[in-house]
Amino acid sequence: MPGPTPDDALREAIGFYRHQLDQHPEAVDYLHRRGVQDPRLIELLSIGYAPGGMLRRHMMRLGYPQRLLIEAGLIHEGKDTLYRRLVFPCFEGSRPINLYGRTLGGGSPHRFLARPKGGLFAWSHVVNYPDVILVEGLFDLAVLWQAGFLNTTCAFGVHLTSTQLAQLSDRSDRSVFIAFDSDPAGRHASCTLAETLRNTSLNVRIVDLPAGHDPNSFFAAGASAAEFDSCLRDSHWL
Repeated sequence: MPGPTPDDALREAIGFYRHQLDQHPEAVDYLHRRGVQDPRLIELLSIGYAPGGMLRRHMMRLGYPQRLLIEAGLIHEGKDTLYRRLVFPCFEGSRPINLYGRTLGGGSPHRFLARPKGGLFAWSHVVNYPDVILVEGLFDLAVLWQAGFLNTTCAFGVHLTSTQLAQLSDRSDRSVFIAFDSDPAGRHASCTLAETLRNTSLNVRIVDLPAGHDPNSFFAAGASAAEFDSCLRDSHWL
């Protein structure tokens, strides 16, 4: 019989990290401070926690050789790649593509495994919506999904790849609501992306949030779904 593959290793790691989340109150507390509180959403997104120092032993005990863990990107220089990070799995359909880790504090805040990131986050869940909300980060997406805006996807930043641009423009009747950070850099990025998409048949709108907010901080500060919906209705071209 063939041995385990890197995809198998990613699936097992996702399950391991998902179990670890509930064992580490500091990780749950961080999620709650960021406005992510609904257990059903946490389960839906398979959010987990990488405490560090435990994954390799767990995986090797199950028969995954260390070389495979390195090939999958889960181990780097002998250590868990996503040490002390909240973990969001990235899928293409049902296939795990990568893992995103957000540090609880200290070190680089954002980290992916050293493997392709794929396209837009959770695109298989969003692709059939005629209206799509595009955000920068996964915490932005999480609070919007929690509030019922399941037509939200994430570009992992403000610079879209050719694959992500092709995904957005795969149907001519789609409207794209760009909800990036409301700081000067975010506004500039919104306008630049809107100009890029202007050459397609998409209806592109820019969402203005209150000064200093991104979708995550807006909801974490107590905003309601109705208030964000009002921002969508007030969105504009340029």
